[in-house]
Amino acid sequence: MSARLRMKALDRKLLRDLRAMWSQALTIALVVASGVAGFLTSLSAVDSLARARDHFYETNRFADVFAAVRRAPMAALDAIAALPGVADVQPTVEQLVRIELADTTDPITGQLVGLDRRDPARLNRLTLRAGRWPHDAGADAAGDGALRALVSAGFATARGLAPGSRVAALINGKRRVLQIEGIAVSPEFIFAGLGGMPDLRSFGIFWVDREALAAATDMGGAFNRVALRLAPGASERDVVERLSAQLARWGGREAHGRDDQSSHRMLEMEIQEQRVIGTVLPVIFLAVAAFLLDVVVSRLVATQREQIAALKALGYPNATIAVHYLQLVLAIVAAGVLLGLAAGSRLGEMFTGLYAEFYFFPSFEHRLAVPLVAVACGVSAAVGVAGTLKALASVVRLAPAEAMRPPAPGRYRPTLLERWGVRRIGHALRMILRQMERRPLRQAIAIGGIAAAVAIVVLGNFVRDAMDHIVETQFHLAMRADVIVSATEPADAAPLVAALARLPGVIETEPGRDVAVRFVAGHRSERGAIQGHEAAPRLRRIIDVEGVRQAPREDGLVLTDRLAAKLGVAAGDTVRVETLAGEERTLVLPVAATVREMMGLNAYLERGALNRALGEGDLATQVSLAVERGREAELLEATKALPRLSGAFSKAALGRNMEEISARNVRIMATVMTTFAAIIAVGVVYNQARIALAERGWELASLRVLGFTRAEVSALLLGELALAIAVALPLGMLLGRGLVEGIAAMLASDQFEFPVVIRPRTYAMAALAVLAAGVASAAVVRRRVDRLDLVGVLKTRE
Repeated sequence: MSARLRMKALDRKLLRDLRAMWSQALTIALVVASGVAGFLTSLSAVDSLARARDHFYETNRFADVFAAVRRAPMAALDAIAALPGVADVQPTVEQLVRIELADTTDPITGQLVGLDRRDPARLNRLTLRAGRWPHDAGADAAGDGALRALVSAGFATARGLAPGSRVAALINGKRRVLQIEGIAVSPEFIFAGLGGMPDLRSFGIFWVDREALAAATDMGGAFNRVALRLAPGASERDVVERLSAQLARWGGREAHGRDDQSSHRMLEMEIQEQRVIGTVLPVIFLAVAAFLLDVVVSRLVATQREQIAALKALGYPNATIAVHYLQLVLAIVAAGVLLGLAAGSRLGEMFTGLYAEFYFFPSFEHRLAVPLVAVACGVSAAVGVAGTLKALASVVRLAPAEAMRPPAPGRYRPTLLERWGVRRIGHALRMILRQMERRPLRQAIAIGGIAAAVAIVVLGNFVRDAMDHIVETQFHLAMRADVIVSATEPADAAPLVAALARLPGVIETEPGRDVAVRFVAGHRSERGAIQGHEAAPRLRRIIDVEGVRQAPREDGLVLTDRLAAKLGVAAGDTVRVETLAGEERTLVLPVAATVREMMGLNAYLERGALNRALGEGDLATQVSLAVERGREAELLEATKALPRLSGAFSKAALGRNMEEISARNVRIMATVMTTFAAIIAVGVVYNQARIALAERGWELASLRVLGFTRAEVSALLLGELALAIAVALPLGMLLGRGLVEGIAAMLASDQFEFPVVIRPRTYAMAALAVLAAGVASAAVVRRRVDRLDLVGVLKTRE
């Protein structure tokens, strides 16, 4: 027989086999598709995000080094430009102000950034998304004195602002109207959130004429922010050190590179997190797919022993027959890859759309990169081949004469429970247990696959539990104040607190002081802040990840465990502290204790001890307020009359704004994860049931002939699946916890640590999702059992 005729015959057999096992092939293809879709969804979205960022950075010349100063003369720029490694320097004036909108009483903070119309920006250049540039309108101010301004796209979208809108800003205690001329995006503010919080409704960037801003903030002929572009090959660390030393005489804070720039840091954290998730989850899906392919193809080879023998007797080489079965596997994998490509592309577009609500670029489009598709196809094909190697090896080893004989009967013996002396086991349960013990490896892998489905549901819903825990810890245990107001500069605590206590609705006050510092321990150093709390704080407390309250100390610093680890210190050691705001001071403070927190590299000290260490009086930079229910809006309006306040923070407003965004995104993630998990559960349970039915068809038909009812026969088959699911559920919950802990550890950063909190509702949801998938699969198999052709099955040769 010619090779061409052989291939045609095998091709027809391939199509017949796929038609006969279409439902099993479909469930396996769906599992492969879930892995491919998960891989492409996360990595294509994050790849699109990284590509948009890099393009924006390059075209708009994002700076490499940043620094803030109290007030530096423009003449200082020559010395900065002369520093080795500096290619370009750009100064500006920036100021945090309170923003007022006509339709809300929510506290809003704005960052005013000066635009120099005579010297257009060379670094951190803006892209106009709508409207016009302020200087295109003529004078810097409108006819009624309103400052012409651009507004950041995120804030404009969240608050419904458009060219022609007006807002008010309190600049140095004076109310100025800002007229919006256009909407812009900047590489410096791709993510614009105050303190790293994703609250677009409470924080906006406004670009106004530099000279007008300088006049309003007493910055004529000076600057308070500077950005640098490095020369090719220059050392960022060396430039940062030289720039910090150069600016120290003008009250300069320590300079920093992109890694500490807030927008860039948030982008990097998101990219790293999604790359971890996009790598870990597909591994689970493809491992389950490999198991299913191994089981299904092994069973197919076992049932086609006589066909394989006939093919070999007719002269078909081993390699040709092995390639035939490999083509069967690759056809199933290819179908899964195609489905995964379609689903991954669609979900990737959806996730890119979600990113576009937080990160703002001139253009941001989803693109499915060819290398990602190639990796997905290659890995899927490799998994398919790996999953069927054992079956292919058995095809090659099978001798024609041996294949013509039926396989040797299975080995039956008492179950493990019976060997342990347990005798009161029903006949049905005994048969189920004996059947499971005949193939322990297959049962173990099946249980592992179902457990993986449970674990994925746990992981998908864990984010909701973690967010709820963060809100509970930060908003109810730590931050018990309703409103926190900030002073423009450190002020005497007593008169500031007295003035605030007289405002409407205030029932309790608590002053605090934050000082920006640089911690130094040996050759290690970190930028951060010391938070000065009251000795027994009630409104602004220190709460660890376990929800336990910690007290600030008078005898030394309380450091977060991450900050202590980065500095290489422990309780009893000392740390050098260099202040970065106000008059330059260097302190040596002992470390009294460490605390494990979820957010930030924080350090705490009793406020009085902090003021004494700085050699200053009873100063405060902020005051926490407890407010009567229903009177917060009245209070916030009253604070606008106090010129010494630079801004206010409302816990209720932040909570509302975060809930609008996070609740929907968490719900979407949980739905996607649960759907993928259900596909795994159906794939494992259904294929196990179909294979068990194919292997035990003769036994089940015999029992029917002997008088067993359909329900009793189905119970023998489906009881095996029920036991597997019962064992898999607790194992899956443990696996889910381990998976959550592992991913949380991989996602941990200097600024944030995900709390590993899994609530009972999540475990219950995981169990219900897998049980529902199991019941659906069992119902399909039960129909096949009910339609069993007794005569045809009994004629089958065993």
